[in-house]
Amino acid sequence: MVLEKVILEGDVVRLEPLSESHRYGLIEAISDGELWKLFVTLAPRIEEIDQFIETAIAAHLNGDGLAFATIDRASGRVVGTTRFLRADIPHQRIEIGFTFVARSYQKTLINTEAKLLMLTYAFEGLGVNRVSLLADYLNIQSRNAILRLGAKEEGIMRSHMVMPDGRVRDSVLFSIIKNEWPGVKQNLHFKLAARKESVANTDLEACLHCAQAPIHCDA
Repeated sequence: MVLEKVILEGDVVRLEPLSESHRYGLIEAISDGELWKLFVTLAPRIEEIDQFIETAIAAHLNGDGLAFATIDRASGRVVGTTRFLRADIPHQRIEIGFTFVARSYQKTLINTEAKLLMLTYAFEGLGVNRVSLLADYLNIQSRNAILRLGAKEEGIMRSHMVMPDGRVRDSVLFSIIKNEWPGVKQNLHFKLAARKESVANTDLEACLHCAQAPIHCDA
């Protein structure tokens, strides 16, 4: 298991190895919703972006992780970041974390497809036996999103981390293991297909509405 720099690309999202070239795009992404103000996330402040990127690059050089810039394919915009971390080669396991997405791109297909790409690469490219994910105990939205991926909740790691505001965080541990992956993969493909169909139908309805009232409609 070697964490080489790879580009992972789907229908709506492209994951590029995070580099200095993504700096300004990442600043725009975290500014969309001022993500650093959300006490249940680990999004950096604007003045911390350079250190955030440098730390991510150093982790890859040390063989510990690989960070990505999350790119919306339609616009080419950087809309967030995510990464592999805590790569354990002897035990063939890895973690997915440090994920945040610009507010205007949350609850879209972006994060779901990004997770599908990363999980596919982890299990089928790297050959891991286990992928772990962590969430702040207080971050109900994130915990539910991880469960919807098909991950299993394993337990609570008490007093696990000290957050930037000094709060001592409990973390919820989730995992997906190799023999669960085929079912998880099938489920994610189904969810993405259903959501894409829903988006397409919504767009079609908007177009039909515009055709009926072209002067007044700006949908």
